[in-house]
Amino acid sequence: MSPPGGARIVMKLESANPTGSMKDRMARAMIEGAEASGKLRPGREIVEFTGGSTGTSLAFVAAAKGYPISIVTSDAFSLEKRNHMKAFGAKMTIEPCVNGMVTPDLFVRMRAATERIVAERNAFWTQQFENHDQTTGYYALADEAWAQSGQRIDAFVHAVGTCGSLRGTSTRLRQLQPDVKVYAVEPSTSAVMSGGAPGAHRMEGMGTGRLVPMWDPSLADGIETVSTEDAEAMARRLAKEEAIFAGTSTGANLVAALRIASRMRPDSTVLIIAVDHGLKYVTTELYR
Repeated sequence: MSPPGGARIVMKLESANPTGSMKDRMARAMIEGAEASGKLRPGREIVEFTGGSTGTSLAFVAAAKGYPISIVTSDAFSLEKRNHMKAFGAKMTIEPCVNGMVTPDLFVRMRAATERIVAERNAFWTQQFENHDQTTGYYALADEAWAQSGQRIDAFVHAVGTCGSLRGTSTRLRQLQPDVKVYAVEPSTSAVMSGGAPGAHRMEGMGTGRLVPMWDPSLADGIETVSTEDAEAMARRLAKEEAIFAGTSTGANLVAALRIASRMRPDSTVLIIAVDHGLKYVTTELYR
């Protein structure tokens, strides 16, 4: 699917992680960081609000390490993710959505529910939007991509949720190749990094409708906006043409990467990430 005459596109298949998501890396890094600092001790409950993949990864790590965990999420996110979290033993709090859409107020309500759990039960809140421990979890991803691409990455194109994966991966890539270009991806209907107004979309795991704490304009050389419809169509095309089964944010990454690659030399390499596995979305609008 790389554009004729444009750059080579390589995709890191993070769907190969244990829960089928790159978020396994950050969940482990946040929990082990809290253990090392003494904030998290055996038996203390963990809590987080999440669109699903972070929650699944946290529940996975918590189950492996023996911690109780509560997850605040919403029916805006896939049933597969919610069932996956439950399978690992997570207690669930579900905030209702409107018409299946991810809206800015949804994250406000989920955060408030998380704060109540912290106040009532003294749970340890991983605070994924502010927790810089997670960025180090992505250094290994960058090292792997660097080695597997033949030590040539000229551009990195990636969707922004908490901004932890973009910050962590790009920081390490710039240590390996200082002139690498980084492009952030956000929903066209909620393009707040581009200076637009917050709005609704169906791209899980990205586009919270606000400038997240870990975002810094200096992290990116450019910002690409992608519509829900284009991202979904690209994810379906990716499955049919490349036999790579992934979610909507991966489709958004590829839409943006094709634009970038078409403007670059043929001897250049663009890196994108298959953020998670398509099995997380088989009952959603993406694949239903």
